[in-house]
Amino acid sequence: MLVKMQTNWFVPVAVPFPVPHKLEGCFVMSKCVLSTHPPTPFEVGNDKPRRRRSNWRCGCGSEEEAQAQRQGLSESESESESKREWEVQEARRAISSYLGELGVTEEESLSIAWNCPGYVKMLMEGVRDLDEWGWEADKEFAGLSFKDKILRVAAQKGDKGKIAYLETLGLTISWSINVAGYLSAHTLPSLIHKVTRIKQLFFSPVDNDNDHYPSLLIRNIRLTMRHLSISIDEDLQRTFSFFEKLQAKPGGLNILASPDSAFCFLIQSFPRLLHLSVDNHLTHILDSLHNFGIPTSRISNIVLAFPPLLFWNLQLLQARLLTFKQINVADQDYAKLLLKYPWLLSTSFQENYAELLSFSYSIKVPKTQIDRAIESHPHLLSCSTSKLELMVDQFAKLGVRNKKLNQVIARSPQLLLRKPKDFLQIVTLFQNMDLDKETIGRILARCPEIFASSIKRTLERKIEFLCRVGVRKTFLPGVIRKYPELLVSDIDKTLLQRIMYLMKSGLSEEDIAFMVRTFSPLLGYSIEGVLKPKIEFLVNSMERPVRDVVSYPRYFSYSLEKKIKPRYWVLKRRDIKCSLKEMLGKNDEEFAAEFMGIGRMPVSPPV
Repeated sequence: MLVKMQTNWFVPVAVPFPVPHKLEGCFVMSKCVLSTHPPTPFEVGNDKPRRRRSNWRCGCGSEEEAQAQRQGLSESESESESKREWEVQEARRAISSYLGELGVTEEESLSIAWNCPGYVKMLMEGVRDLDEWGWEADKEFAGLSFKDKILRVAAQKGDKGKIAYLETLGLTISWSINVAGYLSAHTLPSLIHKVTRIKQLFFSPVDNDNDHYPSLLIRNIRLTMRHLSISIDEDLQRTFSFFEKLQAKPGGLNILASPDSAFCFLIQSFPRLLHLSVDNHLTHILDSLHNFGIPTSRISNIVLAFPPLLFWNLQLLQARLLTFKQINVADQDYAKLLLKYPWLLSTSFQENYAELLSFSYSIKVPKTQIDRAIESHPHLLSCSTSKLELMVDQFAKLGVRNKKLNQVIARSPQLLLRKPKDFLQIVTLFQNMDLDKETIGRILARCPEIFASSIKRTLERKIEFLCRVGVRKTFLPGVIRKYPELLVSDIDKTLLQRIMYLMKSGLSEEDIAFMVRTFSPLLGYSIEGVLKPKIEFLVNSMERPVRDVVSYPRYFSYSLEKKIKPRYWVLKRRDIKCSLKEMLGKNDEEFAAEFMGIGRMPVSPPV
């Protein structure tokens, strides 16, 4: 807003925004706040310059005045900061002294006092409140030093230093206050001793060679929470509530990979843990887990994955471990399975195991098959049988039953955990390639891994790759029907390397594309185990051009020692020339009749 006026005048204008600066005969409203009362005749009624009213607050003073004000403000802030720092140091000394009076060692009291900023702030605020409202009421208090006032406030809190100690474990001040309320029966030294013992028992340093376990634990937690579809007991409810709270925090479930942070949140969610006797209870729980085969360095994984088991009596834990062994796996693998999936000790999962066995009998899948599936994918036990039945019905619609169903469950038990709509999307993908349901069912029985794959990240990428190497879309259905394993082969580590080897051997891209179209399993053979020795024998021993395999790529499917070499030596001995197809495409009787004049192929090849 511009107000036209003589440059030495100030006109009070009722505006709610900044005030004037002089600019070429006008004042630009900026930075200052003017009085909002209406101008009086004295202020604007004559042409004589008037001195600015002292109650006009504006930023139009000299630069020296502004600098002086800033300097004064800076000095004031510096003094305030120095005073606050002094108060913080005094408060820490007071807390350390207070903890010492409670029986804490000097080293521990200093460590606690210097690592509980929330507790320090709380006591300092308490002193300020009493300075303003309370000390005057008691002359004895009014004469205390700042340090003594801190001591007085700390004593009045009544927690006897436990809040400060809990904060050093990683709890927020509010949670420290909450947890301290459960620990009124503990002295601070006894609490420190118990926490130290519990950490030593259950959170010992992890071996570097086994540091994959935390990530495995976190992965299994996520999978279990994703597939959970059964009613859960109280222990599991508390456990998954613990996980959900962790997931909502910065870092999420990865907090479990840090022993100190994990212990902090464990105490926060299960404060009654600190009521348990170390010698009379926790050590017995630890011994039972050791006897089951869980190493000391892995105990924390069991505890963090299923904290309620720490509250079980010893008889209950041993009974659950015994029931757990109903799953038929090798003796040395029980501990591995428990580490992978500690929730198998819960009532809900053990009851669901019984229901899963009944379901498997109804679909003619033996218990041994179900147990193997649980061993590799224990998340099956978090899924209700009604949900599993939906997937089994989808398999049946494609003709996959009985023995074929056993094959599917044996190779890809995770398929039972898929949602029907996701499974049907892959079925639709194949139907759009003109494959009928019977063919899709055969693909499912032969290579069920395909139906557990992602369409975007796996299947479409493999199809695009085959098109890039020269397999036209019109040939894709035939290629996939004959060798569906191509769709789950790694492009960079497998398919591309084999193509590059064949090209280095003298074949063109067009040759390879033709060979894949006519013999899809070609790219499924390893370089060192199949392709290289057979090409070398073809070129070096048989003295044939490498391009002979283009017209008969099935050459790579025959055993080098049992078929290719014996037949080659028979033909060479008789000086017979023929194509690879004529040499290998006949059965033994046909080969012997045509090239040897007898009805049977000799067994032992010449040396």
